[in-house]
Amino acid sequence: MSCNMAKVDTLIFDLGGVLVDWNPEYVYKKVFEDEVKRNWFLTQVCSPEWNVAQDAGRSIAEAEAIKIAEYPEYKREIKLFYQEWEHMFSGTIDENVALLKKLKASGNYRLFALTNWSAEKWDKALELFPFFKDFDDVLVSGREKTRKPFREIYQIALERFDLIPEKSLFMDDNEDNVNAFREFGVKGIHVKPYTKLLSELQVFGVSV
Repeated sequence: MSCNMAKVDTLIFDLGGVLVDWNPEYVYKKVFEDEVKRNWFLTQVCSPEWNVAQDAGRSIAEAEAIKIAEYPEYKREIKLFYQEWEHMFSGTIDENVALLKKLKASGNYRLFALTNWSAEKWDKALELFPFFKDFDDVLVSGREKTRKPFREIYQIALERFDLIPEKSLFMDDNEDNVNAFREFGVKGIHVKPYTKLLSELQVFGVSV
């Protein structure tokens, strides 16, 4: 059997967008009824770029201070981002969580998670979604002071999870993150809102 055809025995899940639905709009729709104003705020003030810096280890206090200095008139709205953070989840992506549980019950696969997540919010995440504890291990970007799709975090994952790349498969809703891990020889699935994950896994010989 060639390396490309090696049997997959290790599955690595992203969390947000794959197993849980997270979107700041769930909070800010109540803050800014005007869609144009809301979109401006979430692209220019509490933007994705601002948020992922916390995923890479920047403290929430520092992040808030930076944005409040830039937009002092929006101090309340900026601080709401993390005050109301848990309400940015609509819940689990049930079909994929059910699949994860079946994979775990089968005992045929090592199961890990690799997530961009603020270290300061990880304990709360475990309260909100106790099944995160079901993984063999979880690599939280904020704790490592780096994030996807930077090469460093994948190198950490390879060592921490003791991965054999050709036997490993990574699932993420961000295609850049998937492609970055592919550079290490890890197979990948770009998970979209309409992706039937079980069907995608079956292409790689994964079954439940």
